[in-house]
Amino acid sequence: MEKTLDCTGLACPLPVVRTNQAMKELAAGDRLRLISTDRGSANDIPSWAKRTGHALVSAQEDGGKFVFVLEKAG
Repeated sequence: MEKTLDCTGLACPLPVVRTNQAMKELAAGDRLRLISTDRGSANDIPSWAKRTGHALVSAQEDGGKFVFVLEKAG
């Protein structure tokens, strides 16, 4: 299953806070697609994933939007 979380327009730390909340609702192996316009997310989300043990599957910037795909750890 893949869930999308749109954090467009939210400033730090809200994208990380919302990501953390959304990941708690997923089962192991499920994916979260996060969209953020906060430039800090480019560093914050990969750091958060590493710290929490979740996999950062992909990270891209597209027209000022940062798109991350995270996979929940088991």
